[in-house]
Amino acid sequence: MNEGKKYKQFAYQNCYIKENYDRINLIVPKGRKKEIKEKAAAEGKSVNRYINGLIDTDMQ
Repeated sequence: MNEGKKYKQFAYQNCYIKENYDRINLIVPKGRKKEIKEKAAAEGKSVNRYINGLIDTDMQ
């Protein structure tokens, strides 16, 4: 893929995300990130999907 086309794709993705999603920065104690990543992977999920699933369950 040429660089100009790649840049346009990233720009489009960033614009789409900015228009359709909110971003939340999460701070966890040192070492906890690895635990979260491992737990998410064990469930076949990304960290984002794993955390969103926990939030959805809690908010029901």
